[in-house]
Amino acid sequence: MTYFALLKGINVSGHKIIKMAELKVMFEDLGYKNVRTLIQSGNVVFESNAAAETVRKKIEAGIKKTFGFEVSVIVRNKAEMEAIIKGYPFGKVKGHEECKISVGYLSAAPTKAQITELESANNDKEMIIVSGNNLYHLIRGGFSDSEFFKKNTVEKTLKVVCTVRNWNTTNKLLTI
Repeated sequence: MTYFALLKGINVSGHKIIKMAELKVMFEDLGYKNVRTLIQSGNVVFESNAAAETVRKKIEAGIKKTFGFEVSVIVRNKAEMEAIIKGYPFGKVKGHEECKISVGYLSAAPTKAQITELESANNDKEMIIVSGNNLYHLIRGGFSDSEFFKKNTVEKTLKVVCTVRNWNTTNKLLTI
């Protein structure tokens, strides 16, 4: 099974620094096969026969042991990543091609009430659509302008861990 591990909050502002070459070695030491990384934000593609939850726990423990700090890890399999691309929800939004698009990978699917609360803040400048244990984010402007992510609103409202990748990275992960 091909898996994608998405590490949250590494190599940002000089905190939780992990070199991708060292991360790759750690994954190989954990017994994963065909390990590849993409950019410095903690994206790892690899193969394993274990269940996703087992893989996630093993990676988080490996990071703690190897690098000395805790990092939340979101794991998706290839079919799930393909479904994320296929499920792109903004095709009918006027001007979506000029907007910044990202995907939030959630540690669990939120409740309908949590989703409704979060999506009720959508506006002409920025919107989120939650689908299962992922969310799609569109913003007219830069990600740093996001009202949803400035004050950690997504995680506070949905009560889950969320790590975000831009649309290009999400698509590129399927090609490596």
